[in-house]
Amino acid sequence: MLSHFAVAGAEKLANRLILLDPQLQQRLQQINTQVLVLHIRDWQQYVSVHYGDAGLMLQAHKEAPEQHQCFISADTDTLMKLKDPSLLTQLIRQDKLDLEGDIHLAQAYSQAFNDLDIDWPEHWSKYIGDAPAQLLWQTLSKGKAQAQQSLTKLDHIVPTLLQDELKVSIHPLELEQFTRQSRQLKSDVQHLEQRIDALLTHVQQTQ
Repeated sequence: MLSHFAVAGAEKLANRLILLDPQLQQRLQQINTQVLVLHIRDWQQYVSVHYGDAGLMLQAHKEAPEQHQCFISADTDTLMKLKDPSLLTQLIRQDKLDLEGDIHLAQAYSQAFNDLDIDWPEHWSKYIGDAPAQLLWQTLSKGKAQAQQSLTKLDHIVPTLLQDELKVSIHPLELEQFTRQSRQLKSDVQHLEQRIDALLTHVQQTQ
């Protein structure tokens, strides 16, 4: 179960980020006071989300609050994908996410944080100066790019290793061939069963 301390920590962090992006505050004003309820399936927890004069407010519940404009139910992995608003309808079609109420509210929250744009060098410069802030930002950006390249290579290497070297996973083409053969075998068995049934019926009629 998601603790109230964790929710309070997430609320505090979110409000700090909101303060760093004035445009985000304007976007959230458009959905002011409207309540979004998240049902986190794998934690069996409900969290209400709404933005008001005091900022973004998160609250944990044991049961779904009755007063809300939008209700979303999904596991944590699926909820993390909602940072891309274009995936919302796709996840619904795949039955990975249930949504009741105003879908535009869910899209508004998702789009608001997806467009989060914080000028980190400017904020850091208040504490460490302009030049160190720019250098730190460039270093972090370079490290992030290298990490993404490493993950891309890893995504290619791991399946290849499992399929070709360790032989613990099959190639997608092999899986497709196996599936096709299984369908054909099932069809052949059904035809054979029909022929046997017809033969038995014929024998019974001739007796």
